[in-house]
Amino acid sequence: MENKIRNVAIIAHVDHGKTTLVDKMLLAGKLFKDHEKPGELILDNNDLERERGITILSKNVSIRYKDVKINIIDTPGHSDFGGEVERVLNMADGVLLLVDAFEGPMPQTRFVLQKALQLGLKPIVVVNKVDKENCRPDEVHEAVFDLMFNLDATEEQLDFPTLFGTAKHGWMSQDWRNPTSDITPLLDAILDHIPPPRVSEGTPQLLVTSLDYSAYIGRIAIGRLNQGKLTANQPVALVKRTEPFSEAGSRTCLSTKDSNGKRPMK
Repeated sequence: MENKIRNVAIIAHVDHGKTTLVDKMLLAGKLFKDHEKPGELILDNNDLERERGITILSKNVSIRYKDVKINIIDTPGHSDFGGEVERVLNMADGVLLLVDAFEGPMPQTRFVLQKALQLGLKPIVVVNKVDKENCRPDEVHEAVFDLMFNLDATEEQLDFPTLFGTAKHGWMSQDWRNPTSDITPLLDAILDHIPPPRVSEGTPQLLVTSLDYSAYIGRIAIGRLNQGKLTANQPVALVKRTEPFSEAGSRTCLSTKDSNGKRPMK
């Protein structure tokens, strides 16, 4: 089952086209039905995010491509939210480094990329906006390599694949001079180069990195399964850092409703 999953985070400087690329990935994964019109900036649903045009809170969404589930983690692109980025990178096995074909890697990208490399994540470089006037995709590609080398990337990380394209017009290619008709080359690169998650056997252990709430489901804990397996209706114990473990009173259930018809924490 693990081989059918890819966990990938997207990191980029502000206004390099990250949220637009996520939109195109969601559409390519057929997340919406033909009659649905999700619009633009799908994951930036926070009013402040839409007003300022930046991603503030990290979000995750899943698509299916070639029978593989791709978990996409959209991360903030501003250095002020670096702590948010560092926290959610623990959920990923690889990253898409998105850079502008004219501006190249920016200082705020350096911090996030360094954290990703230190965690041993496999990078895929996406040079976006190759339709810009005076763009320099080949020079930007070399600049990204130099940046990774200066950040002490391993030989395996330096052997990164590179895709060129324009998220705005919905295409990606291995050669920016030969546009394609869609972004499937990027999705293929994720399947080929991002490793599947490694989950060891044993008692289930889920590291919670984000909390959410739904009026329908209730409290939601989002995280990464590091050990064991989780199934519906399976009793689990909630372990807190500041409290001694006590199974009694700390049990919850991975089902939509408990025996009393109430919705427990997931």
